[in-house]
Amino acid sequence: MTYIKTKEEIAIIKQGGAILASILRHLVKMVAPDVNTEDIEKEAVRLMEEAGGRPAFKDYDMGDDIYFPSAVCASINNEVVHGSALPNRVLKSGDIIDLDIGMEWPIDEALRAKIGAPVNKFSEQGGFYSDMCTTVPVGKISQEAKKLLKISRQCLEDAIKKIKPGNTLNDIGRAVQFVAETNGYGVVRDLVGHGVGYFAHEDPNVCNYTIPEKSPENIRLESGMVIAVEPMINMGTWKVKVAPNNYTILTADDSLSAHFEHTIAVTDDGYEILTK
Repeated sequence: MTYIKTKEEIAIIKQGGAILASILRHLVKMVAPDVNTEDIEKEAVRLMEEAGGRPAFKDYDMGDDIYFPSAVCASINNEVVHGSALPNRVLKSGDIIDLDIGMEWPIDEALRAKIGAPVNKFSEQGGFYSDMCTTVPVGKISQEAKKLLKISRQCLEDAIKKIKPGNTLNDIGRAVQFVAETNGYGVVRDLVGHGVGYFAHEDPNVCNYTIPEKSPENIRLESGMVIAVEPMINMGTWKVKVAPNNYTILTADDSLSAHFEHTIAVTDDGYEILTK
């Protein structure tokens, strides 16, 4: 089921998204050689709680009695997604790190009353979800890695430009796939973007590649939809594998991977990025 949000709900997701974006900017500034991912994790949790929200990913149910251990998905080098900030890892020059964070906001009843926020009836805490990600260099990185980051960001930017009522999810996926494959990169197919707002992850699936035009998943975009568009681009093959911890996803050939994401609302005349 695809959920259509009200203008009031989208306004609150936008407020939470702006806070999340400021938190991510702060975390990016922390990235440097010899920095501990545990320190990035602690700062992310502190800032979210201080803002009146809570981390969306910490203790997230991954299935099979596996719960994601950290608030920050810190995926390094060949880790596509779901790299954990805990247990601690030390960054080194030449790495690239994907910082993926989500937040439910506002979860405090007094804060909701103060700002006149609607209540998300789907969550016990009553807040709304936003989700975003960026991949950044650690110290000096190779020219090949710089290009991967540049092209992966372009994949997201070009995909966002396709968002408007009447277009389909394939317009988004086609844009990502064209940019990535033109540059010789692999577009991950086992993981996709998603709806967001009432839940951290909800329908529809937002593929980063084309699916059959007549597929029931190739839905038309309409005003009020809120989606997380998140290209996951590998320097080598699009294929992936699961790490021994059973939740981190790796490139099948151990090549580098980059990941960028925004939460976006479909508006009457186009789109609005809610995680600016």
